[in-house]
Amino acid sequence: MSLHHRSIQSFITGSLIGALAGLIGLGGAEFRLPVLVGMFKLPTLEAIILNKAMSLVVVTAALIFRTKQIPFDQQLAHYGITLNLLAGSLIGAWWAAGHAMTMSRVWLNRIIMVLLAGLSLVMLSEAWFDLHDGVTALFDAGPLRLAAGLVAGFGIGVVAALLGVAGGELLIPTIMLLYGLDIKLAGSLSLTVSLPTMLVGFARYTRSDAFAILRHEQTLFRWMVLGSILGAALGGLLLGLMPTGLLMTLLGFVLLISSIKTFQHAH
Repeated sequence: MSLHHRSIQSFITGSLIGALAGLIGLGGAEFRLPVLVGMFKLPTLEAIILNKAMSLVVVTAALIFRTKQIPFDQQLAHYGITLNLLAGSLIGAWWAAGHAMTMSRVWLNRIIMVLLAGLSLVMLSEAWFDLHDGVTALFDAGPLRLAAGLVAGFGIGVVAALLGVAGGELLIPTIMLLYGLDIKLAGSLSLTVSLPTMLVGFARYTRSDAFAILRHEQTLFRWMVLGSILGAALGGLLLGLMPTGLLMTLLGFVLLISSIKTFQHAH
């Protein structure tokens, strides 16, 4: 594949993924990872690191774009929720990234396949059980909710580090169910949790030889990031044209199939 053709392909796939993810309020990293491994033939760890770098750029852009809907002062009013989840997610991201660098590629492929399949089931359950409606907090404010936030944050940090994702598909329903917030505010708070969590995992990966992928794949990185940001903006403009439940169902099945096909035959 020529460099020019590869650049066009990365821009188009980034745009499509960004648009579809933007329609449901995600960064799209969970869909970029199978593409990086399956279509562009990157080794798994290198694909995770490249996906993590892309996610940092896309999430930062999304956080800026969303300030028109959810101002920073409104997010700061719920700083306790952010700190609660961050206390667990930062530890989880650091721990998982360290283990990913020392783990055999075979086991890393298997674990990522399971995690992607799990994310697809999360998306399908959100679509079928309509978790986007308003909910009541699962626990009252107190030690029990604090402990639940730490555990949930740790698990989300692990997933974010191993997949190179922002974790919004897990953070948003967690914030809604655990703290009883609406989906728009939960989406913005998820980004404030995701950004530091991804930075910790990214910093951990700098110790790996696979980190050189950022230098070797600069062109792929630039074009796919540009496509992802433009696609996400387009997805935001098209919001409401397609039922969210139907879209999440389709994407859930796509993610499930692609995770199995991609990592079953990963080299």
